Amino acid sequence: MTIVVTGATGHLGRLAIDHLLARGVPADGIVGAGRDPQKLAALADATGVGTAVIDYSDPASLDAALAGASTLVLVSGSEVGKRVEQHGNAIEAAKRAGVERLVYTSAPKATTSALVLAPEHKATEELIAASGLAATILRNNWYNENYANAFAQAGATGVHLASIGQGTVASASRSDYAEAIAAVVTADDPQAHAGAVYELSGDTAWTGEEFAAAAARVLGREVVFSDSTPEEHLAALTAAGLDEGTAGFVVTLDGNIRDGLLGETSGDLGRLIGRPTVTLEEYFRSV
Repeated sequence: MTIVVTGATGHLGRLAIDHLLARGVPADGIVGAGRDPQKLAALADATGVGTAVIDYSDPASLDAALAGASTLVLVSGSEVGKRVEQHGNAIEAAKRAGVERLVYTSAPKATTSALVLAPEHKATEELIAASGLAATILRNNWYNENYANAFAQAGATGVHLASIGQGTVASASRSDYAEAIAAVVTADDPQAHAGAVYELSGDTAWTGEEFAAAAARVLGREVVFSDSTPEEHLAALTAAGLDEGTAGFVVTLDGNIRDGLLGETSGDLGRLIGRPTVTLEEYFRSV
């Protein structure tokens, strides 16, 4: 019986495969599925896992990848605006293949949140619920890695510029979230997580001031938090070269943080992986 991991040529999917292997799943029991044949070939060479070229918009490719699969790890797609249809194709293919369980990577409080990214995840969760498949929903909060550019900017300028107010972010490392996937998939009781919805986040939530303090300790220089208005933030981002669409998206996300949508620390992630999550400062020290 095979575990199919989509998004295997992306960061989260590849890390999930690494953690499955580390937990003793044999390489011939894993299929990494993705869009890039060259990256899939490199994955196969590095790990020995099987691979399959898929396109979420091509049901035939999904059918081929899922033939004989017992578990589908559906890593959410990256094409915003197309994800509901694409995820639906994967869910229907899983049903046709007789997949016994599905694990989906969703967004925090997806069914109730005003988070700008939530609607497509909400719709996907509804499709999963209607499918009849035994499923586990992993609602991932923010990744520490999302702040690589902000950390580099702090090092260059001594300023952490954001418009989050006193909002907090309960981030963890991408590897933490990937390990949670592996923990669910490799549970001794295959039904242990069936029907579960986990709100995954870092053990602690940090403020803009705490971001700046952590960056300062790692960089060995003063870093201050500049809490801008959304308008000021948008102007600064466009002046730095971001296109208006991307800059507007960043400012909207900061508004979601300001509204408290990414600050929950449920403890689910640490419990699933059996250790503390990687803190923002620990991440800064690793880059």
